[in-house]
Amino acid sequence: MATDVAPETVTPSSVEDVPSTGPGATPATDTDADVEERSGYVRPAIDVPALTALLDGKYAEARNLVRTNLAEYASVLEDAETMSTDDFRERVKEVVVEMAATGQTGMGFPEEYGGGGDIGASVAAFETLAYGDLSVLVKVGVQFGLFGGAILQLGSKHHHDAYLTDLITGKLMGCFAMTETGHGSNVQALGTVATYDVVTQEFVVTTTREDARKDYIGNAARHAQLAVVFAQLEVAGGSEGVHAFVVPIRDEHGDPMPGVRIEDDGLKMGLNGVDNGRLWFDGVRIPRTALLNRFADVTPAGVYESAIENPNRRFFTMLGTLVQGRVCVGGAGINAAKVAITLAVKYGLRRRQFEATSADEEELLLDYGLHQRRLLPLLARTYAMHFAQEVVAGQLHDVTSGLVTDEHAKRELESRAAGTKALGTWHATETIQECREACGGAGYLAVNRFAALKADTDVFTTFEGDNHVLLQLVAKGLLTDYASEFEDMDQLGMVRFVTGLAVETVIEKTAVHKLLQRLKDVLPGGDEWDQEAGLLDPDYQLAMFRFREEHMLSGVARRLKRGMDGGMNPGEVFSRVQDHVIGAARAHVDRLVLEAFIEKTRAMPEGDNRVALNLLCDLHALSTIEADRAWFMEHGRLSSSRSKAISREIGSLCRKLRPLADDLVDAFAVPRAMLRSPDLLG
Repeated sequence: MATDVAPETVTPSSVEDVPSTGPGATPATDTDADVEERSGYVRPAIDVPALTALLDGKYAEARNLVRTNLAEYASVLEDAETMSTDDFRERVKEVVVEMAATGQTGMGFPEEYGGGGDIGASVAAFETLAYGDLSVLVKVGVQFGLFGGAILQLGSKHHHDAYLTDLITGKLMGCFAMTETGHGSNVQALGTVATYDVVTQEFVVTTTREDARKDYIGNAARHAQLAVVFAQLEVAGGSEGVHAFVVPIRDEHGDPMPGVRIEDDGLKMGLNGVDNGRLWFDGVRIPRTALLNRFADVTPAGVYESAIENPNRRFFTMLGTLVQGRVCVGGAGINAAKVAITLAVKYGLRRRQFEATSADEEELLLDYGLHQRRLLPLLARTYAMHFAQEVVAGQLHDVTSGLVTDEHAKRELESRAAGTKALGTWHATETIQECREACGGAGYLAVNRFAALKADTDVFTTFEGDNHVLLQLVAKGLLTDYASEFEDMDQLGMVRFVTGLAVETVIEKTAVHKLLQRLKDVLPGGDEWDQEAGLLDPDYQLAMFRFREEHMLSGVARRLKRGMDGGMNPGEVFSRVQDHVIGAARAHVDRLVLEAFIEKTRAMPEGDNRVALNLLCDLHALSTIEADRAWFMEHGRLSSSRSKAISREIGSLCRKLRPLADDLVDAFAVPRAMLRSPDLLG
């Protein structure tokens, strides 16, 4: 960025983009190097190991352990294509258990049970696992993240003593039985019921209707011995809401326990190394101590007790402890995108097509402007999402480790985790598809990885929370400023809360308005900052993102208030503005992503790696503005001439990044064995 470059580098709007009255440049006489020299730009020389170290951060050791393990088990990528479904499921389980023996899957568990005691290291290890076979990744996520995480975060010491040591090693396999056929995202409406029998001091777990069956449950169809089952707790004839219980579903011979029915979900679009299944419970009896009772308990006499009196707050507190799964899925999607962009960039630097600038040799794909435009903004956004993920993973570590105990910070973490997961997994889907197309027919061959990447990551956009539902959670936090009533509000409660405030109060609560005013003070042009500031000024870029966020958020607040003032039903009001709600939430997360990237580059020492990352950051920011330029123009923040200047600048940035692209993807350090792809890489 213009304010953040090495001393020898000057990056105003490029000379090559200024209209000239002289003769046009020709490939034979005027190279990119010539243009760079005239503009004062000096191409940086990237230190790849140093950039890898920056990306790996404080958990480089954990990431390198996973890379080593991935290379050792590289044959699992071929096994996914050659084995039967049953055999591949067993192979995946075998790999997971063997990896567990190295310590990589237990990093987030307490040391006293054989874990590493470091949540941040656990997230870093899981993200890196996405470089390999994703059935292995999801099996790890189910066993150690969901099942193990529920025992750890929702249980008390006697549950930890009973289960953690064996589940960390993979000796005890389990599953996380939350989702039901009839209520996916609406967890509070689950139909499975656990009724306390005071005579026997047992809970009786029952699937009350057909659509209350547990569905899509990883590990359930074949390997799980225990399930953490989420069910409506009924005590003394009253309902206390959703709680979690440990329920044995298989005996020592692998047969279903009495009253438990298990069915295989069958072949899926991908991830067929994971044994997803369905569960029904017909009056299954479990002891009173099977309730995971960190936040609530039932006495032997049948008295319900909880330190959290409000039922909604209790429910959201329980779910909030499971936010790690959301953080991990977002990181996995971003790392899968790294594999795809690495393959496509390297293929673009090897494959030639058509004579363009030479009669003797065909042109490399990545030398074509369109190919650069297709891939390099995706590369820039992959870096941006990486640094945004780094922020949310750090916040998760601080909250779950007890370093941060403020309730407001916990709510902000839940919101940020939801938003980063949504944008990260959508980015993976878009990147993998574009990279597959950029590799032509070769990208369609299974050996070249895109078939598995596409199929296996597709579900990331809907598991651990449907992305659109997650963005509604983000918007709720913004509109209420994570108020003390945050946990109590469903969609209708949010509508009533917001419409009870002055619209200006909503905006002030978000602090966006004040930030924008401050930016006006530091940017040239005053109220005309959007016309006067340099395109490569990070303060200008952030101001544009913040303006969009503020305007969208105030628009949602005004629409909600107008609908309610007009006497409309709150549900109808919300439904009518739902698209605006999602737009505001996405604009907010876009701003957080850009902030994370800018803060990272500003913290770097002067040098070529910083210059390279500034180019990527500029490309990410301007590409995002360009993609939504219709909105900015509609709202008076982008003139047609400035819009065209942004497009020209993007082209210039792509040309500057093209010679750096190979080093920039090498910095991801995807193990060569994980790339496979002989047709793409040679």
